[in-house]
Amino acid sequence: MPDFAKIRARAAKRKGGEAELSSLLGPAPDNAAVADITDDRILSTMAERVFAAGFVWRVIEQKWPGFEEAFLRFEPKRLLFQPDDFWHDLASDQRIVRNPQKIRSVRDNAAFVERVSGEYGGFGKFLADWPADDQVGLMAYLGKHGSRLGGKTGQYFLRWLGWDAFVISGDMAAALRDAGLDIAESPTSKKDLDKIQRQINQWAADTGLPRRHISRILAMSIGDNHSPEALREYMGDD
Repeated sequence: MPDFAKIRARAAKRKGGEAELSSLLGPAPDNAAVADITDDRILSTMAERVFAAGFVWRVIEQKWPGFEEAFLRFEPKRLLFQPDDFWHDLASDQRIVRNPQKIRSVRDNAAFVERVSGEYGGFGKFLADWPADDQVGLMAYLGKHGSRLGGKTGQYFLRWLGWDAFVISGDMAAALRDAGLDIAESPTSKKDLDKIQRQINQWAADTGLPRRHISRILAMSIGDNHSPEALREYMGDD
């Protein structure tokens, strides 16, 4: 595998220089700080990423105050005390995107958050204590025990919380293949995910960079060369 500095130099050249590239990487994540995130904010972020999946992100962001009201500020205990009629009525609530399957996922994930929080003293603490070099294991846990948290939804959930997460976008995977990593075009198998984890861990050790930044540099080093302005519009402050 090539020195990551070569990949970074290519990404910087495409984006107009090292300063421009650095400005697109976002803040450095802090896994320890995730321990202080309350369960309602955990569940809110879960729900936002679930509803955003396959949808226009900006629309979900604009409607989110209505989601917060409709879902009782995403307090797990309050939601779990609500009768079936509460959940049935949400399917016609104009404050939210009325997707019955995703609405049910909020109920299921409220139970998931409450269960894990009770065991670890907070869902955020559970996430903060998970080894940073085993994101793939955490993704598998979220996909197995949560609702609709598999694949990139789980990856974006972790990133939105501030956990040091890589996101396996098409461009990121293409950059890894270009660098010589033997993975599928759309890597989803455990074998491929483990290969990605090992390589990202190696580059993190070599460079001292957060895995989030490595992921973004990879994605910006190949594929369609979107302008920095377009990327900022798309990514916001994720």
